[in-house]
Amino acid sequence: MKIHLALLRGINVSGHNMIKMEALKNALEAIGFVNVVTYIQSGNVFVSTPEESPSKVGFLIKQEIYRTFGHDVPVVVIGKENLETCLTANPFLKEKEVDTKKLYVSFVSMVLKSDRIHDLKISNIKPDEVHIDENRIYIKYAISPAKTRLDNSYIEKKLNVISTIRNWNTVNKLLELFESI
Repeated sequence: MKIHLALLRGINVSGHNMIKMEALKNALEAIGFVNVVTYIQSGNVFVSTPEESPSKVGFLIKQEIYRTFGHDVPVVVIGKENLETCLTANPFLKEKEVDTKKLYVSFVSMVLKSDRIHDLKISNIKPDEVHIDENRIYIKYAISPAKTRLDNSYIEKKLNVISTIRNWNTVNKLLELFESI
């Protein structure tokens, strides 16, 4: 059995796409996933399955969410190694006295070359900073994610990908959970 982490975008935010985590857990178990574990209401779901392909797992989860709850929810599926790399490769952690409350990671649906950073039109997102690393975009917000143009919609439009953003504390907690499952 392989453990996958499904990162759902846009559920339980501002009263939209409401899904109770217990109901989601039950729905995913009903289609054959085992050891389904959710973390917080924003859509972090661990599933175990013989299926190796993250994209296939994401498709099955997306399909079941639509069938059961009627929500068309973007899903990005990653593995433990992706989170481990995330925690060691974030270039902003090398900065002296970095405020980790301003660090976020956008997990995207495909591997990106580092030269795609120009597609984000960096001048439009200043003073926020970004760094692309395969299927992760490390973000350091100057103020906060509530006061920026650099959100999921912006990333998806500029790079033609599915994006879901997690704060640095959540990324750390997800790896901790991965290790305990």
